[in-house]
Amino acid sequence: MKLVLGLGDTGLSIARFLSKQNIAYKLADSRTQPPFLFDYLSEFPNSEPVLGHWTQDLLVDIDEVFISPGIAQTQNIVIWARAKNIPVTSDIELFSRYAKAPVIGITGSNGKSTVTQLLGEMIANEGKKVAVGGNIGKPALDCLDDKTEYYVLELSSYQLDYTQNLNLLTGVVLNITPDHLDRYDSFEQYIDSKLSLYQYCQHLVVNIDESLVPKKKSAKHFGVDMPKQPTDFGTVTCHGSCYFLKGDDVLMYVGDMQLIGEHNVTNVLAALALGDQIGLSTDSMVESIKAFKGLEHRLEWVAKKQGVDYYNDSKATNVVSTLKALNALIDRHENIVLIAGGIAKQEDYTPLFDLIDKDVAGVVLIGQSAKILGESIKKSSVSYADSMDEAVSLAGDMVNDGVVLLSPACASFDLFDNFEARGEAFKQAVG
Repeated sequence: MKLVLGLGDTGLSIARFLSKQNIAYKLADSRTQPPFLFDYLSEFPNSEPVLGHWTQDLLVDIDEVFISPGIAQTQNIVIWARAKNIPVTSDIELFSRYAKAPVIGITGSNGKSTVTQLLGEMIANEGKKVAVGGNIGKPALDCLDDKTEYYVLELSSYQLDYTQNLNLLTGVVLNITPDHLDRYDSFEQYIDSKLSLYQYCQHLVVNIDESLVPKKKSAKHFGVDMPKQPTDFGTVTCHGSCYFLKGDDVLMYVGDMQLIGEHNVTNVLAALALGDQIGLSTDSMVESIKAFKGLEHRLEWVAKKQGVDYYNDSKATNVVSTLKALNALIDRHENIVLIAGGIAKQEDYTPLFDLIDKDVAGVVLIGQSAKILGESIKKSSVSYADSMDEAVSLAGDMVNDGVVLLSPACASFDLFDNFEARGEAFKQAVG
């Protein structure tokens, strides 16, 4: 019998899949009211989940554990299972056992959702049936379909931690910066988690600008400078204008894409390299880049009200993401008010505080870590809010002609179920 741990989005998708395959399982969650309990009981009224404190009795007669990525490897249930030599496996590995079409894997500390979605649109633009999921949108198992010609999966470090076998046609580690250090013993352990993706790839795509990613001659490379090989991707600046290149060939003017920010130049290069690796036509990829508006909750323009542009970057849950969002807007606007805060991660916030004091007119802080963050901001005006509605109201009063940016640099779980709910609350408050 299988044991499914965690009744969130992933756990529910595993339960659905095992049920369709007529594979016996039981489901358990350490919470008494997990978020998808009602959905599960509605779909499976005859399958009562085990809720509350986990005990070793859960593992009796279990031959494999399918685990939600949010459950840390330090949890007792994981330690107990491994001590009994019971495999602890991700939904990604289960997906790989059944996927019949080529799979592309994308990971990285930042940018993976944008690259995943853009590559999916590039493949669709070629008339191919593509499924996009994993750590973005649908869980991987919900994407399985015999008619699908390509799968594009965003993969988190947590998902990779519980994956031992995965068949990828190609994949990329976009970048590695300190993140999720509350889940890892060291930054080096987090690096190893990200880099593990490459051991599953038939063909590698490598960011040549990322020092922590090992370079391999057989890989297809991308980077912001001139490409070194005719099959690699890069950029060139001529007379003040920047262009995307494949080898020496100019593909398009960077200013023709709708995405903003230098980080999105790198994201587009990654998508181009992956698309080229699987044989997509250059013209079709360029069309997709020009049409791509970006992701919801990722530096998403919401509205312009009384001369103020409102941007929703709720997906920015770490320092690097918020730095990139701020730098993208600083290039275009003089007056910026930042809404940030939530549950701060165990990372160095000093570069963010320095940029705020240098280039941000004001900050509105929310959530559990608001006071701690506010103490380190020395020059910019700082206000505190108890809700998103109050934060948006205060931020709007702090700027007359400029930008209000929600880019929290923190996790959302103190006030919201997830970053999506936080972003929706922002957009509703903007009106």
